[in-house]
Amino acid sequence: MNERTLSFGDVRTARTVWAAQIVLCIAFGVLGTMRLLLPMATLTDLFIWPGQLPVWMVRAIGAVELLGALGLVLPAITGIAPWLMRWAAFGLAAMLVFALGYHIMLFKGAMLLPSLVLLVMAVYVGVRRM
Repeated sequence: MNERTLSFGDVRTARTVWAAQIVLCIAFGVLGTMRLLLPMATLTDLFIWPGQLPVWMVRAIGAVELLGALGLVLPAITGIAPWLMRWAAFGLAAMLVFALGYHIMLFKGAMLLPSLVLLVMAVYVGVRRM
């Protein structure tokens, strides 16, 4: 497949990939921005787990999530390095694997489902963008 073309031949598959990318971009864009900008007390009230990590780590996670969200859409918008979309998706998937491990370690069962759904979507986007 030519790197410069963003179509996959099958229109339905292309739409599904784009829908997953947009959902991931919105989810990680919002979460990353929240983790970067909100005070730790507010984050702890919302998510519980940030209170158990150092502030710098929560901010770093937010920055990586925000960069991953931008990496899912900016290459397609600008037309520069579209291969970055697959690596952004795989990077977010790797973060989600670690998040799942951390949620299991803390026995936060309610947080497993959203993380699993986002993980499946990120892997799907990464594989389809290969």
